[in-house]
Amino acid sequence: MREFLAGAALLARGLGQWRRTPGAMALGLIPGTIVGLVLGAALVTWGLVLPDLVDDWTPFADAWAPVWAGTLRAAIGLASFGAAVLVVIVSFTAVTLAVGEPFYDRIWRATERSATGAVPAAEYGFWRAVADSVRLILRGIVAAALAWLIGLIPFVGGVLGFVTGVLLTGWLLADELTSRALSARGLDRRARRELLRTNRARALGFGVATQLCFLVPLGAVAVMPAAVAGSTLWAHAALGIRPVDSRAPDALDPHATPAAHSRADSAR
Repeated sequence: MREFLAGAALLARGLGQWRRTPGAMALGLIPGTIVGLVLGAALVTWGLVLPDLVDDWTPFADAWAPVWAGTLRAAIGLASFGAAVLVVIVSFTAVTLAVGEPFYDRIWRATERSATGAVPAAEYGFWRAVADSVRLILRGIVAAALAWLIGLIPFVGGVLGFVTGVLLTGWLLADELTSRALSARGLDRRARRELLRTNRARALGFGVATQLCFLVPLGAVAVMPAAVAGSTLWAHAALGIRPVDSRAPDALDPHATPAAHSRADSAR
């Protein structure tokens, strides 16, 4: 639980980047606003047409008692809308990171300079962002489908589906958001996944906190710049990279593995 909360705290620390580089953080609101409006409209439309779709999907329930037909259709409707919300959140992150690559690259660089005093030489690049975004959307669809199936379980499905969706999507968000800072230090996809698994609780804490903020109306737009900054700080903590200011929290992550320290040292 301590590591989970430490991961969530890194998102809060990402908000501190507003004080250090307000211009770069403000620019980061632009792509999120555009993508958020489009996906928000799509989600509202889905919610409006969903009741009729559920009726079309369950013609066999017309002969049931009204209470049972209503219960079944409500469960399917809630599960379907919840799955759509998960897909929208993952798609928002993926599309926003790709569309706003120049803006978020600027936030990442500003966070690196303020935290470590230098920016890694490796470039992330637009096409890598697009490829990572496509993978994230596909994985998000799988996670949403699983949460939808769990949501169909009578009585407890809604809660179980929600928790499952938040955990799975939180993990995907942590994976995607940290990829820039980790890739810039020479870690390929396999090495990044290994580092996430080694710091699983902290990764989940950061991802779930980001996911829950995204569930708040306009939260995704407002929190996205802080999530980029916070994911950079997460990478520093996982790799054991010491901030320029030795008084900063987690100056050297005492829980980082020897392998992580070795990777950090080689990166420096």
